[in-house]
Amino acid sequence: MQFVHLAPSVHLALLVSTGVLAGAINALAGGGSLLLFPALLAVGFSPLEANVTNSVIQCPGYLGLALGSRQELRGQRGRVLASTGVAVAGSLVGCLLLLVLPATVFNAVVPTLVALASVLLGVQPWLARWIGGPEPDAPDRRAILLPAVFVAAIYGGYFGGALGVILIAVLALTAHDDLLRLNATKGLLSLIIGVVSVLVFALGAPVDWLAVALLTPTTLVGGFLGAKLAGRLPAPALRAAVVVVGLTVSIYLFAR
Repeated sequence: MQFVHLAPSVHLALLVSTGVLAGAINALAGGGSLLLFPALLAVGFSPLEANVTNSVIQCPGYLGLALGSRQELRGQRGRVLASTGVAVAGSLVGCLLLLVLPATVFNAVVPTLVALASVLLGVQPWLARWIGGPEPDAPDRRAILLPAVFVAAIYGGYFGGALGVILIAVLALTAHDDLLRLNATKGLLSLIIGVVSVLVFALGAPVDWLAVALLTPTTLVGGFLGAKLAGRLPAPALRAAVVVVGLTVSIYLFAR
């Protein structure tokens, strides 16, 4: 997977093309961050550098999702306010764990996190069917919802790959509402976790800001193209491809 011996132009082409593809997959099926992470590894980033840079790159995409879901967020003020505090606290804990613990800990843990995120992305359709239909009139299970969001936010601050998959699973299991509205809540919580991560990483993490400046526009372009292609390309096939890439990266990292 290491392509550091190749020409800079090849590195640039790999990153740009992966950025566009990741943005499109985020729009079509979710999990595009699991493609950018191995691309950054492939051009010579350490796992820690790839992780924090990837987290910063994903943040504008969360902003786009949150802005595009404003209508679906109406009537969710109580749920959002209750979840925001634990999301901020959890993401802070995750970011601080990432920065305080030795890089060797992250290097040891990240293969498992990549595998976990990949498996969750793969089983998301089955999980949605198992959860069943929404019950709009039932109250949220806040005694479970808030601790679960806190744990998901710790994961998001520490690693962040496929964060949206984890959040939508948590919300669907604990908050009784239409999945479209819960997806809007997921987008807002992802944005909150992403903003906290960006602020913390800007102060004390090895973010490659040149890569951020290069790849953020490519993911936005990819997201636009993905939205245009929605319904024309088979989302299950895209999801399967991301899962295969994620599991391959996990195996590679385990074997390092």
